[in-house]
Amino acid sequence: MRWASQSRPVGVALAGLGHFAPARVVRNCEIERELGLEAGWIERRTGIRSRRHASEGETLSEMAAAAGAMALGRSGMARADIALTVLATSTPDHLLPPSAPLVAHCLGLVRSGAIDMAGACAGFIYALTLADGFVRTQRRPALVIAANILSRRLDKRDRSSAVLFADAAGAVVLAPSEHTDAGVLGAELAADGSGYDLIRIPAGGSSRPFSPSLDVGETLMEIRDGRAVFQKAVAMMADTARAAIARAELEIGEIDHWVPHQANSRIIEATRAKLAIAPERVLSSVADYANSSAATIPLTMSLMAETRGLASGQKLLLSAAGAGLTGGSLVLGL
Repeated sequence: MRWASQSRPVGVALAGLGHFAPARVVRNCEIERELGLEAGWIERRTGIRSRRHASEGETLSEMAAAAGAMALGRSGMARADIALTVLATSTPDHLLPPSAPLVAHCLGLVRSGAIDMAGACAGFIYALTLADGFVRTQRRPALVIAANILSRRLDKRDRSSAVLFADAAGAVVLAPSEHTDAGVLGAELAADGSGYDLIRIPAGGSSRPFSPSLDVGETLMEIRDGRAVFQKAVAMMADTARAAIARAELEIGEIDHWVPHQANSRIIEATRAKLAIAPERVLSSVADYANSSAATIPLTMSLMAETRGLASGQKLLLSAAGAGLTGGSLVLGL
């Protein structure tokens, strides 16, 4: 790989992609049986056929490290060259300490800084934007990982969330490049605190800390208003996508692939229609891997790189929205 010299403008190359999904496959029929739903109910409403759940004892840091190891291996880069590791997750191994230093240690990244980033479903968009800026200014490579074990935060009796969420990890290696049209070409980040509690885990933070009297159900995820989440997520993804494309000084027709957050097929299709993106340009893994929050975009990119291929010079549009509400889009040049 040709790195940029210190005296020239620098681009950011996508040097390697990786992913990991637990071995355990949970098919719709299992969940439909537990919830008393008719056969086919989940796929008709979400587009999901199956998802992966972590096994007992499998940890977030292990999953993140597995995806990171694949990305590093595909990049061909020496691990001592990685200067920053960013881990986007809503389900770290512990509330304290952060998980990123452990992941970097497990990967042998002895010269890398490491930080967790909690951006819910938009975490990878934020992490990639941060890492891209680091690579451009410091001219040193970075590893971005997004990973979640959401199956351990589910109320299995709640159909609004139990049918959607899953466990997975995805990773990318970014490196300085002499190709100035590579990397983040345009980005638009967004937040809407008026929807702060639409998707939430009510207790367990400093506002409502753990206590002997705490109902364990209050430490599980809930979606308070699915209709509001749908409307706000579609609007946020579409609006930020248009802004990111404009910042990249491109037109929607110049985007080779759109990689949306894999929330569910209804949100993906509604946003696609608003953006007038051709269906064949959409990259999706939601049917077989469901919604692993921030991990869905790099997971999808890595899977599709294996099956469909991603080529130098292509332009990808990445879009996400989730709890907080946080969201954003970026245009990535390959």
